[in-house]
Amino acid sequence: MKKLVLAAALAAAASTASAGSLAEPVVEAPVVVEETTSSSSGILLPLLILVLVGAAVASS
Repeated sequence: MKKLVLAAALAAAASTASAGSLAEPVVEAPVVVEETTSSSSGILLPLLILVLVGAAVASS
């Protein structure tokens, strides 16, 4: 059992040691996503909440 664990540890160490290469690493540029929003979208949620509160007050 000890030989099996030792063999597995050596195999894992050997595979990580040989994983590197001499090639230049490829660095990807960050992607910037610009979201287009209209000016009315900022007021939409407060108006919806106001309507819901008004409906709740009117029904009670």
